[in-house]
Amino acid sequence: MWEQSRTLELARVDKFKNHSLRGRMDQSSLSGYREQMELRSLPKIELHLHLDCSLSFQAVSKLAPSVTREEYQRDYVAPSRCANLAEFLLHAPKGFRLMQTEDALRLVTEDVFQQLIEDGVIYAEIRFAPLLHTEQGLSPERVLAVVERSVDHLIRETGMQAGVILCTLRHFTEAQSMLTAELVKEFRGSRVVALDLAGDEAGFPLHVHVGAYRYAREHGLFRTAHAGEGLGPESVWETLRLLDPQRIGHGTRSIEDPKLVEHLRNWSEQDLMRTNLMGLDAAFLDDGVKQQLRKRFLEPHGGTLHSA
Repeated sequence: MWEQSRTLELARVDKFKNHSLRGRMDQSSLSGYREQMELRSLPKIELHLHLDCSLSFQAVSKLAPSVTREEYQRDYVAPSRCANLAEFLLHAPKGFRLMQTEDALRLVTEDVFQQLIEDGVIYAEIRFAPLLHTEQGLSPERVLAVVERSVDHLIRETGMQAGVILCTLRHFTEAQSMLTAELVKEFRGSRVVALDLAGDEAGFPLHVHVGAYRYAREHGLFRTAHAGEGLGPESVWETLRLLDPQRIGHGTRSIEDPKLVEHLRNWSEQDLMRTNLMGLDAAFLDDGVKQQLRKRFLEPHGGTLHSA
């Protein structure tokens, strides 16, 4: 399937070269486009995708027809350079405030699936915070049921595999964080696969979420947590110590502490599924499904691409 897709894309490049792009596109541009299409056709694993931060312009246009493309770029897409994580997160509310009805949740889930499939993704872990989608009367349980059923339907319809990770957020109360962990347990056995902690790392303390992660650990739930973005390596150390996650989201500033880098490198698979950079091996997936994906998509290409 992937080889056929790549052949079709390359044929399309040749057609463009001989017709509409003749005289307007030099050989280096064509070569770059060809490489981009070849890359796009390769199978990929996406382990870090926020549902409410991934709305395409097409999805926003359906939910808020008055939004222009310029407004979309300004309000829904963070600048390439932000002063800090808090500035980056200012753009998130625009997305989730459009996702307050069952129809909107289904539309956005379908939109994200379409984007992933177009990018050649074969497995994705899609994360979101159900408690952010209750402004128009939906309960957190109903919000999650709608998204989980949509994901399940799209998996069966498209063949792309996916899991749902539930986020508690740094600014949530202890009760809100615990409710999120309880939802992970309640939906165990569905497409829901793990608990996550996201949000403004520098602005809110970690101790509020210790109870939720203890609950998740005691009930055998998978756990990941954002750390090492808004704060330095000390935040990663604290997250490992207090939350005992099985994965760290981002962790980019870990590089500032050689001892931390060594510690992360030496994580055993029994204690921690190391980092997001391990691709399929780090996915919160049943071993049988991993093996099927590996044999069907990855082995013919000698490996995989992934997003952390």
